[in-house]
Amino acid sequence: MEDLKSVLGECGFSFKKQWGQNFLTDTNLLRAIAQDAGVDENTTVLEIGAGAGALTRALSGRAKKVLAYEIDRSLEPVLARTLAGCENVEVVFQDFSKAEMSEVEKELGPFVVAANLPYYVTTPIVMRFVEESKNCKGLTVMVQEEVAERFCAKEGTADYGAVTAAIARRGTCKITRRVPREMFTPRPNVDSAVVKIDFTSGGFEVASPRAYRETVRCAFLSRRKTLENNLMSVFRLGREEAKEILRAAGIADGVRGETLSPKDFARLSDLLFEKGIVK
Repeated sequence: MEDLKSVLGECGFSFKKQWGQNFLTDTNLLRAIAQDAGVDENTTVLEIGAGAGALTRALSGRAKKVLAYEIDRSLEPVLARTLAGCENVEVVFQDFSKAEMSEVEKELGPFVVAANLPYYVTTPIVMRFVEESKNCKGLTVMVQEEVAERFCAKEGTADYGAVTAAIARRGTCKITRRVPREMFTPRPNVDSAVVKIDFTSGGFEVASPRAYRETVRCAFLSRRKTLENNLMSVFRLGREEAKEILRAAGIADGVRGETLSPKDFARLSDLLFEKGIVK
């Protein structure tokens, strides 16, 4: 591939802060991300934020097919050069957040996501796959380091929250590598990490995904309050009813929501759903 900085200059490209454009150029790191994602000749990959195409090209060298979304049309001449010869790549110039998940999945079949996600859309994009996707087998994404810590946090820690519990319902999550800010052009103000969320291992079924979401939201609504008090406030329960439900779910009196594991939330949400408290 041509030198990326030269291509960007020759194409008159200028970085746009509103789209969080920070590009990776280290070929060893890019290959490592593709490897972390488990991409091989049988894999279809969805990339969100193709940027200048460096990761896209690394994915293309391993994958069956790469469908890459890019919001910035001014990168079209750049990608025409950086992806020259990558016959298994299709680039769609569209804001992925406005694409219909069902339509995207219909085109792809089973797939994995691999991306250097813009920081400003990281959590909404990941949550779209957690909540909406049927065919995604997992995501391997570069994110802000502190966001990576939240995605993979354990119960009872400061980083543990609603997004952690949501991801855990679908699968396992781990940080595969940490990436210092110096690896990016232009250099951001924070370090990054690669997170792998695997929907094919771990995870668990719940009676109602919506009830699970509402239960988790309730638990973290006010972290200083006990779970009992949050249940009373959110679902308009009497104290004895709240205590009874927690006991039935095997949850001790006086606990706060952040001490519950995702499977604790599953038991509690199933009970709330069965009793008709959460629809």
